[in-house]
Amino acid sequence: MTQEMTYLLLAALLAGSLWIPFIIGVTTEAEDFTDFTRPPDHRAMRDWVQRAYRAHQNLLETLLPFGLAVIVAHLSGVSNTVTIWATAAFFWIRVVHAAGMISGLARFPVRPIIFTASYGCTLAIVGATLIG
Repeated sequence: MTQEMTYLLLAALLAGSLWIPFIIGVTTEAEDFTDFTRPPDHRAMRDWVQRAYRAHQNLLETLLPFGLAVIVAHLSGVSNTVTIWATAAFFWIRVVHAAGMISGLARFPVRPIIFTASYGCTLAIVGATLIG
């Protein structure tokens, strides 16, 4: 497996795991969480629970274009320094974003900078694929 595909797999695992902090917050915050037909309103919960929800949603939103770019590059046979570094950077930037978001340490303007950096990684992969 290429390094790019490895980082895509790790990003998918991160996205699949980021629901855990949120659901821990929901189950510890909600007064009565026995009815799973209608989950409680996360907006009425503590700040870190709301941030955990947004961190998960944000990664899901960025994972789709990133994943498609990595897969297209892979199917096109493009693997170079740019694609390797961009996939590694995307994964670690998203880890930092999630940790900063949930903890509340990443505030404006840090959060949008981190988001933009991860999007830049996707653009770098697309550029390398189109040029490659």
